[in-house]
Amino acid sequence: MARALLARFADQFSLNELNLLPTEKLTPSRLKTEVLSGLTVALALVPEAVAFAFVAGVHPLVGLYAAFMVGLITALIGGRPGMISGATGALAVVMVALVAQHGVEYLFATVVLMGALQIMAGSLGWGKFIRLVPHPVMLGFVNGLAIVIFLAQMTQFQMPAADGSGPEWLSGPKLYMMLALTALTMAIIWGLPKITKIVPAPLAGIAITAAIVIGFGIDVPRVGDMASIQGGLPQFHIPAVPMTFETLEIILPYAIILAAIGLIESLLTLNLVGEITGKKGGASQECVAQGIANTVTGFFGGMGGCAMIGQSMINVKSGGRTRIAGTVAAVFLLIFILFASPLIELIPLAALVGVMFMVVIGTFAWNSLKILTRVPRMDAFVILLVTVVTVLEDLAVAVVVGVIVSALAYSWNNARRIRAKTHETPEGAKVYQLEGPLFFGSAEGFAELFNPKNDPSLVIVDFQDSRVVDQSALQAIEALAAKYEAEGKRIELRHLSHDCHWLLKKSGHLVVESDDDPDYEVAVDYGVRTGILGGH
Repeated sequence: MARALLARFADQFSLNELNLLPTEKLTPSRLKTEVLSGLTVALALVPEAVAFAFVAGVHPLVGLYAAFMVGLITALIGGRPGMISGATGALAVVMVALVAQHGVEYLFATVVLMGALQIMAGSLGWGKFIRLVPHPVMLGFVNGLAIVIFLAQMTQFQMPAADGSGPEWLSGPKLYMMLALTALTMAIIWGLPKITKIVPAPLAGIAITAAIVIGFGIDVPRVGDMASIQGGLPQFHIPAVPMTFETLEIILPYAIILAAIGLIESLLTLNLVGEITGKKGGASQECVAQGIANTVTGFFGGMGGCAMIGQSMINVKSGGRTRIAGTVAAVFLLIFILFASPLIELIPLAALVGVMFMVVIGTFAWNSLKILTRVPRMDAFVILLVTVVTVLEDLAVAVVVGVIVSALAYSWNNARRIRAKTHETPEGAKVYQLEGPLFFGSAEGFAELFNPKNDPSLVIVDFQDSRVVDQSALQAIEALAAKYEAEGKRIELRHLSHDCHWLLKKSGHLVVESDDDPDYEVAVDYGVRTGILGGH
C-alpha cells in the first residue's frame, strides 16, 4: 500500500511541479529581500508560538520547536513558495483537551499520526478538493481570520494580576504607552514604503520601536515577560505511550480532527497566497509537505502545526517570494532559541502587536463590505455566516458549514431549473425536450413534467439540453419508463450519454442510439463499474 502511494506520488509530480527549482532569478537584491523578510517573520513567530503553547497546555519550547520544524520542512518542500507554517491556534484549541486528559506524550503520538494521515491525503490527491470551496466562503474565511488575529492580540494588553488571580487589563500610563508604541509601529509600516523599500517595513517598525524602548528604558510588556525562549536543539524522541489498540482509540479521533483542520487552513492559505503571488497548483504537494513536517515534529517534541495566514501575509507583503524566506525564518527562529534569546526577549510586545494589526488590515477583505448588497443574497449570507462561525468556533467548522450551505443553495437553485418543452411529431408522437440538470434535487420535479395516462402511445424524451448527474437521476428515468410501460405505451430516450446506456438496465432497450449522444460519465456509477472510487 505504502509503495503504491509513493509510486503514485512520484508519477504525479515532477521537479518543476514540486516547485523545487527556482521560480525567481536570484540576484543580490532578491536574496537581501528574502533574508530580511524571513527575519521579520521569525520575530513575529516567537510570541505566537509561545502563546499557542500556553493555549495547548504545553511548555513554550514545544511550540517553538514546532514553529521551527514545521516552518523549515514546509518551506523546503511545500506546495507554494512564500507560505509560512508553524504552531497555530486553530490546532492548539483542539490539543488542550488531549493534553489535559492524557499528557504531552500522547500529544506527540497524535501529531505523528496526524502527519501520516495528511501524507495519505496528499498522496491520494485529495488536495484538489479545495477547489470546491466557493469564493464567498473564501471571503468569509479571510474576514473571520482577520478578526481572530485581531482578538488574539488583545491578550498582549493584559498582565498577571498582583494577587495571582489571573490576567488583568493594562491601565494608566502603561496602557497609553503600549497603545502609542503600537501606533508608532503601524505608522512606520504604513509610511516607510513611500520613502524606501530597502528594508521590509515590518522589520523596520519592530527595530525602531524596540530601539526606542530599550534605549529609553521604557517600562512596557516585552517578549521575555511571556516566557523564556532559551533552549537547546530539539532531540529525537519516540512518544512514550503504550503501543496498544487502546492508545490508538485515544489518539485517532484527535489526529483526524487535527489533520483536517491543518489541511483546510493550509490549503486556504495556499489559495490566498497564490492570488497575491500569481501562482497556481500545489495543493496535494502541500498536503504531503504538511504531513511530513508534522510526522517529524512529533518525533522531535513539537506540538505540530499548519500554514499561518498572518505570518504568510507578513512574508509576501515584505517581498518574500521564494523558499529562501521561509527557510531563513525557521533558521533565525532556531538561532533565537539557541543563542539570541536574551536579546529577543527585550523586544516590546507593542512592536509585534503593531505588525499583526497591519496584517489584520491587509488581510480583511474590505471590498466584501461593499459588495454585500450587490451579490446574491445567499452569497452575502454565506460570507457573513463563515465570518461569524470562524470567530465563534474555528475556521475548519466555518469552511465546512459554508461549503454545505453553498452546496445546498446551488442544489436548490438547480432543482428548480428542470423543465421541458413539448411538441408533437407528424406521426403523432409527443416529444419532451428537457432543459436543466437532472439530479437528486430535481428528480421529483422531473417526474411531474410527464403525464403517462394522457400521453399518446409513443413518447420521446430528449436529453439534448439536459445532463444526467447521479444515480438518483438514473433511477428517476427508470421509474418514468416503468410508468409508461405499465400504461402499455412506448417511450424512447434520446441523447443520453453512453455510460447511461450501460447503466439503465431496466430501460436500456428504450434508448435510441445517436451519433451526437453526449459523452460524459455519471461519477458515482463510473466508480462502481470500474472499481475505482471517485471516477477519473
